[in-house]
Amino acid sequence: MPEVIFNGSDGRLEGRYVHGEGPTPPLALILHPHPLHGGTMNNRIVYSMFHMFARRGFSVLRFNFRGVGRSQGMFDHGQGELRDAAAALDWMQTHNPNSTGCWVAGFSFGAWIAMQLLMRRPEIVGFMCASLPANMYDFSFLAPCPASGLIVHGERDTVSPPESVVKLVNKLSQQRGITIDYHCIEGADHYFSQQMDEFEQVCEAYLDKRLKPADRPLALAR
Repeated sequence: MPEVIFNGSDGRLEGRYVHGEGPTPPLALILHPHPLHGGTMNNRIVYSMFHMFARRGFSVLRFNFRGVGRSQGMFDHGQGELRDAAAALDWMQTHNPNSTGCWVAGFSFGAWIAMQLLMRRPEIVGFMCASLPANMYDFSFLAPCPASGLIVHGERDTVSPPESVVKLVNKLSQQRGITIDYHCIEGADHYFSQQMDEFEQVCEAYLDKRLKPADRPLALAR
């Protein structure tokens, strides 16, 4: 897949990009886990989500946050990383001017950034979060959550205990017109170490449900 370099707010950012099918492909932006704990765009969960969307005809981008790999800059505790994600989405839109909508997906820290981007960009119509760190970060900005999406968590996640995620899901699920699909995978840890197959099955089934022909144009059903 093509390597790309694009400009962020504080330097160049390194990514991997696949252009979608047809003249108006939807977009998907995939965000990696914490840069100070080994998170990169080549994380296996990020890689898996990248290819889920690519197989469904999306234009898909995953990239390294500032200070990771060949991306310039330094870790900025989420603020700069959110600007990186916004710059990545801008870059994708430049190369897909007729896109039919956008999804955002992230793992752990990347899921936190994804949900912040969701609040700032109305063109994002769906999201997919793995191991949402609901106990580590304040998610009160999701008021209200503007789009439906999927949250997948591990039953034995000791980094972000599922109880904190359930509390957030229950809060978000009270909103009218928004559906939060929550799936807790039995026996799985924060990284889905032994349950990667089940993780992928859950995510793929959700995408197929949201993108069924009755929901055309492809990515616009909220």
